[in-house]
Amino acid sequence: MFNKILIANRGEIAVRIIRAARELGVGTVAIYSTADRDALHVHLADEAICVGPARSTESYLNMNNILSAAVATGAQAIHPGFGFLSENSKFARLCEEMNIKFIGPSAKVMDMMGDKINARAEMIKAGVPVTPGSEGEVHTTDEAVKIAEEIGYPIMLKASAGGGGKGIRKVNNVEELVPAFEAAQAEAQAAFGNGAMFIERMIFPARHIEVQILGDSQGNVIHLGERDCSLQRNNQKVLEESPSVAIGHTLRNEITAAAVKAAQHVSYENAGTIEFLLDESSGKFYFMEMNTRLQVEHPVTEFVSGVDIVKEQIRVANGNELSVKQEDVTFSGHAIECRINAENPKFNFAPSPGKITNLFLPSGGVGLRVDSAMYSGYSIPPYYDSMIAKVIVHGENRFEALMKMQRALLEFDVEGVITNVDFQLELISDPHVVAGDYDTSFLGNVFLPEYQKED
Repeated sequence: MFNKILIANRGEIAVRIIRAARELGVGTVAIYSTADRDALHVHLADEAICVGPARSTESYLNMNNILSAAVATGAQAIHPGFGFLSENSKFARLCEEMNIKFIGPSAKVMDMMGDKINARAEMIKAGVPVTPGSEGEVHTTDEAVKIAEEIGYPIMLKASAGGGGKGIRKVNNVEELVPAFEAAQAEAQAAFGNGAMFIERMIFPARHIEVQILGDSQGNVIHLGERDCSLQRNNQKVLEESPSVAIGHTLRNEITAAAVKAAQHVSYENAGTIEFLLDESSGKFYFMEMNTRLQVEHPVTEFVSGVDIVKEQIRVANGNELSVKQEDVTFSGHAIECRINAENPKFNFAPSPGKITNLFLPSGGVGLRVDSAMYSGYSIPPYYDSMIAKVIVHGENRFEALMKMQRALLEFDVEGVITNVDFQLELISDPHVVAGDYDTSFLGNVFLPEYQKED
């Protein structure tokens, strides 16, 4: 096993990785920006090293500084977490060249599946269902108009190199297409340095279903069931649960088998997620994209499967076989995760950085977990993502999980900054959500209009 790994991230995910590594007997190195000098991950790691100023481009995205930190501290591997450099094939390739193990898939596979156009082509080869769409990159509005006419409206414009909801637009008719294409392309160029787009027929409303997979260097690939991530705002997930109430036994077997087939086709190693859109009216599902990294919502899968995904990542990167086979994986109960952000839902979810003057995190009872890097007196910097905690619950059934989440959110108390805790409490208590009657349109078209009428 590795003696020491470097965590190229911050916040709750850095804390999560440090804890998993420590339980494996592996030493840890934290990196931090000058704005994160007093962050929890810095205090918890065995060593910590500053990699630059507050701006991400000069610190958490600074490949040279991070690799230099790994060399200086003798780290044998780097865990990128999620976000930042986690899906950057150039960084993975640099790690390989420097004989530092990247805890994730190879740069080659990351290139293959990180680019949505390449991934789509590979899934067609693998026999995984994909939505009707463009066959390659789309660079001009003239091309876009022609392709949209062929596949039919409504359509989705997507950045080929995209992620995190950037470079995505829904287009209902030809009048909307040109301005939407130009805006999405400009956003993609600014976010990823790549303005290439592609077009798909829009499956909307739909269920957003994703399957967690794990692979090792010996060719073993397993799935850990599915997550329902349909509650989204602006293409960003808000709440996730496992299993999905929209899927029965037969469909679950089909969609998880498709995910394993997809991962096997590209000889996938480490943790990854295959994302699908499910058309509930027809029962058909379509490959959307693959995330070649750990997901924010991985804890719900850990609760229902009993598998520690982060530990498996470290073991696999070390060359070990997966510690479980598919026949060993059993699923129990129901899990839900709510993302807690320092933001003001009543003011268009504007970020709310500042100093935490008092903090009480929910606890007690079986099946409750809070992943966070907060502590009383900590100042949330304004430079990074606004997520400050994840509340995850597990119950014997969905009703118990819902009640446990309501209890946990009622106990959650943070002073000094505005959070979305009350928003999440209202969402988890909504009759539609309680009934499992929602899809990707629900939050934006049904819940938010009513929520914003209040007060």
